[in-house]
Amino acid sequence: MLLSSDLWVSALIRRAELGGAFATVVRRGDERAGTVVVKAFDTRNRRARLYTEAFGPDGDRLWIQPVVSELESELDAYIQRQIAYDSDLWVVEIEDRDGRHFITETVADQT
Repeated sequence: MLLSSDLWVSALIRRAELGGAFATVVRRGDERAGTVVVKAFDTRNRRARLYTEAFGPDGDRLWIQPVVSELESELDAYIQRQIAYDSDLWVVEIEDRDGRHFITETVADQT
């Protein structure tokens, strides 16, 4: 059974804070089943990466980078397009000097 979105987001923020990062909910979506987008910002190198939920070919949940760019403006444009498409979307931003995302589930390699 999957966790509700609000509980999962709370756990992510807690992991980030315990790791010495700053994390915040930029946009709150549906508490139970809203899709989550995580923007990880590397404060040392001034680069950002975006992660979103997906399902692999085997049906397991995994996280992918839907936009292969480190430009924050391109990532923000993607987020705005997704919000227009999905009003239940959660957006979490994490600022970390090492650019960590703190996602514990499977994260697909960038191709």
